[in-house]
Amino acid sequence: MKEIDGVATGTSMFSGGGHAASEESPIGGQNSCPRLLIIGAGARGNAYARAVTESTNGLIAAVAEPVVYKRETLWKKYIRDTATTARQLFTGWEDFYEYECQRRKLADAGQDVPPGVDGVFICTLDEMHVAAITGLAPLGLAIMSEKPLATSLEDCLKIYRCLQAAESDSVFTIGHVLRYSPHNMLLRKLLLEDNVIGDVLSIEHTEPVGWWHFSHSYVSAKKIYFERHLSKGNAGWPVHIVDPEIEDCLATIGMSAAEAKLMGRLAENYDKNTPQEEIDRRPWFGRCVYESDNDVCDDQFVTIAFEEAPIPPQSGSDEAARVNDRGAKTATFHMVAFSEKQCERRGRIYGTRGEIEYDSKTIKVYDFVDGQTRVHHPQQRGGGHGGGDDGLAQQYVKAIDAVKNGGLSVKDAQRVHIGCTLEEVIRSHALVFAAEEARREKKAVDWNDWWRSNVRCRLEGCRGLERS
Repeated sequence: MKEIDGVATGTSMFSGGGHAASEESPIGGQNSCPRLLIIGAGARGNAYARAVTESTNGLIAAVAEPVVYKRETLWKKYIRDTATTARQLFTGWEDFYEYECQRRKLADAGQDVPPGVDGVFICTLDEMHVAAITGLAPLGLAIMSEKPLATSLEDCLKIYRCLQAAESDSVFTIGHVLRYSPHNMLLRKLLLEDNVIGDVLSIEHTEPVGWWHFSHSYVSAKKIYFERHLSKGNAGWPVHIVDPEIEDCLATIGMSAAEAKLMGRLAENYDKNTPQEEIDRRPWFGRCVYESDNDVCDDQFVTIAFEEAPIPPQSGSDEAARVNDRGAKTATFHMVAFSEKQCERRGRIYGTRGEIEYDSKTIKVYDFVDGQTRVHHPQQRGGGHGGGDDGLAQQYVKAIDAVKNGGLSVKDAQRVHIGCTLEEVIRSHALVFAAEEARREKKAVDWNDWWRSNVRCRLEGCRGLERS
């Protein structure tokens, strides 16, 4: 078995690493670095603000958040700048939109105005994404939306129609951070560029969410927050998701006050008399995951069978070249909540010339020809999602910078730096909705039929996806 350390992270898929945050762009010169707005100052908003600040040449220029404490906390940590006249604090995306329209109006009238922003990170609650994206689309700013894009297929298609109809193209990406982790970028390189196992035949992937992590993410349990975390001095994630002020409370007043604040929030509940709008408006972290009205899928298998899809015949091409790696394949995806491991993804990929086994730290490649196993150790970067948070932030900021300062078209910047189009984002979400339909209705779904019935017919006259 051959150990391979310090392996390159497969950056041939995208451009190289980031830069320290500063006002100077390596492309455009002084005061031309990408300026970003964070919409939603929760855990993900703070994660991207940190990643931009530490790993890119971008600048967090403003924050939009309705909760005063969360808004000011992110501002103090990543933005506070008394030297600028630009407004930095907003109560929400609507507040920013009104300000930006007025700023542009004054600029068009020839008045001196403070600089605007080049792009936004949308990190609000999932169901709020559609309003924010479609509301901001007329501004023509680059957009990074936290995953999922939306919580229904109709809202995903609404976003697609809106962005396709915009007067000018803009960089767009989705918060699929694992696309940009060193581990997965190396895995992709080994499979698709180095072709280390030949043509892929089948894939098994397991996503162990972790028993308490899953409970926190969906319907929560009290023992998680105090006994496992706060009582041991951890007032950060996931405790500060329940109440962002608990961390400061523990540091300034003490454990008793922090515990009281936590228990007060966990005591909040709803009953049959609570309006549905109020129930849907916020998380209820004190409700027991096992005893409440919880219907979240917590153990799911998805099986996908790919038919052979050869490239259409061309002059001089033989059958083998047309099929190549586009032969029939099978993939299984297993998401399980009841696991000791927390987000330590693992799987196997079987090919015509070898086999790959991977987890979140190593990638083992077995070669049928020489019988050798080579073990790759991708770089273990800091930050969230195995370096994926920083990786996504880097590529998003580079795409903006390339358009703003490098003369690259939006289409080319999207291809070179993001590596994923809006159309592909919609397809990935559509596949999830199709899989959910298969689960709920206990049936096999034919993708082409499903696409025609659920997507193509809704996009008549909209360029792009309706022809897929």
